[in-house]
Amino acid sequence: MRLVAWTPDDLTRRLDDVIGVYGSAMGYPADLLETRRGYIAAHVRRRGFRAVATLDPTGTLLGFGYGYTSGSGQWWHDQVRAALSRPARKTWLADCFEVVELHVHPNAQGHRLGTAQLRALLTMATGKTTLLSTPEADEQRSRAWRLYRRFGFVDVLRNFHFPGDDRAFAILGRTLPL
Repeated sequence: MRLVAWTPDDLTRRLDDVIGVYGSAMGYPADLLETRRGYIAAHVRRRGFRAVATLDPTGTLLGFGYGYTSGSGQWWHDQVRAALSRPARKTWLADCFEVVELHVHPNAQGHRLGTAQLRALLTMATGKTTLLSTPEADEQRSRAWRLYRRFGFVDVLRNFHFPGDDRAFAILGRTLPL
C-alpha cells in the first residue's frame, strides 16, 4: 500500500472511487452520495486544498482524506462559527484548516491507514488550528474517536446539530503544526 498526496485534478479524476469509498465507509444511500459528489467536486477549488489517498499495489483506492482553509461563506464554517463564543471563534477559526473528509474502506480498516492519512494531511495543512466534525459516539469503541484523541484533538463543541441532520456531532480541534 502506498500513501500519496493528491492534487485537485487527481481527486477529480478519481471522484467515482472517492464516492465509492465514502459511501462504503459511511453507509449512505445512493441519492445522498450523488449530492455529496457535487460538494466534493466543488471543494477541490477551495483555498488551501490538500488531499491524500491510500492505494493498493493495483491502484485501487483504499482510503482518502482532504481539507482546506476554512472561511466565511462556507456552509460548515458558518454553522460552526454561529455556535461558538466570540473568544472560541478567535481561537479556532481565525486561521483554520478544516479536515473535511477522512475515510478508509471498511475492508481496509484496522491497518492504521486512517492514522497515516491524517498524519500526512495535517503535515501538509496550513493554518494555526485544525477542526473537524464527527458523529457523537462511544469514544472507547469508535476507531475514528480513538484516532482523533491520539492526535491530540480536543472538544470544541459537543452534541452539535447541523441543519438537516438528526445526528449529534462533535466538533474537535487541535493546534498546528503537528
